[in-house]
Amino acid sequence: MKQNPQKLLALLLAALLLSGCLVGLSGCGPNEPGPSQIGHQTGEGQSGTQNGEQGSQSGEGQSGEQNGEQGSQTGEGQSGKQNGEQGSQTGEGQSGEQNNGQGSQSGEGQSGEQNGEQGSQTGEGQSGTPYVDETPVKDPDLTQEGNALTQSPAAVPVGLVPEASGVLQAVSTYGLIDYSNTKDGYVMVQYTGSTASKLKAQVKGPTTTYTYTLTAGKWAVLPLSDGNGSYQVSVYENITGTKYASVVSAGFSAAMTDEFAPFLRPNQYVDYAAAPNSMAKAAQLTAGITDSLHKVEKVYDFVVQNITYDKALAARVTSGYLPVLDSVLTKKTGICFDYAALMTGMLRSQGVPCKLVVGYAGSAYHAWISVWTDENGWVDGVIYFDGSAWKRMDPTFASSGNQSESIMNYIGDGANYAAKYFY
Repeated sequence: MKQNPQKLLALLLAALLLSGCLVGLSGCGPNEPGPSQIGHQTGEGQSGTQNGEQGSQSGEGQSGEQNGEQGSQTGEGQSGKQNGEQGSQTGEGQSGEQNNGQGSQSGEGQSGEQNGEQGSQTGEGQSGTPYVDETPVKDPDLTQEGNALTQSPAAVPVGLVPEASGVLQAVSTYGLIDYSNTKDGYVMVQYTGSTASKLKAQVKGPTTTYTYTLTAGKWAVLPLSDGNGSYQVSVYENITGTKYASVVSAGFSAAMTDEFAPFLRPNQYVDYAAAPNSMAKAAQLTAGITDSLHKVEKVYDFVVQNITYDKALAARVTSGYLPVLDSVLTKKTGICFDYAALMTGMLRSQGVPCKLVVGYAGSAYHAWISVWTDENGWVDGVIYFDGSAWKRMDPTFASSGNQSESIMNYIGDGANYAAKYFY
């Protein structure tokens, strides 16, 4: 039987098509990847949905939804939703939602929602996670004293009350530092959240670091006792042991219009603004007196003759104790801190610059005061004239010793005292 060649060729082509083996016609050749192929894609302007891939994508202008990927994305202007990723993102202007990521973000102007991340954020004005870093916070062991002040104080209105003006502030999720009034010698800080953890603030001045205890939700007025210069103020929350996480921080340069301002205004240790009875008593004692030294004499005599040393309180007092001036005045008892704070507040309320000094009397940690007089300038401790010599202004020892000769001799010997901090 004679075969038709054309018919045979048609049958052969049909068989090849049915078997799916003709290169270039069925999608099985090497030029087009199938849905399970592993590889990578590069270029500009790519978009779409990519699932179950392993590899990396790079370039500019990429967009879309990427799930379950492992790798990294770099460049500018990237946006979208990234879930479960491991890696890092860098650059400026990035935004979006990032969940359960591990890595770090840096730069200025970043925004978005970041949950469950491990890493760090640096820069100015950032918000979100409240913790910036962790650091040990403890009472510093310092050898330098605060800067000496040498100018006569300007006229400062009596009873100036510090305020958080809101002009210059550092703000985070749980912290606020208002440094609007550094020219007046103070900053105000607050932990704005709610916590049972210990809270601290540190004021690092040109020569000395001061550490304070804070109460959540309450403003604290902290003096710039180190005079003019550069400061770094930080609020910390305890994490464990002596480890504290930085909640908010602010750096600034202080140029005070009146270098005596820190020692005339109320602060956390000398809160005479919250002691109306103490201010009234000081006004009564100094009524009609214009001479600063005479005012000092009247207030000093009142304190040492009417306040007695509270040995029971001294035995149980703990770190972070703060004097409550009106309470000391009412009970007529207190520890060295109470004596010094009461007298300091009473004098400041009457316009007399006065330092609450903390340091060592012999080997004991102690508090006393120093005042400014127009006649003698800063008289560092030896400001009480007993008729023959100047004596150190230590109301605690003078009171508890009933001004005995031995006690007054001890007080008058400046070698027995080593000042550390000024409040």
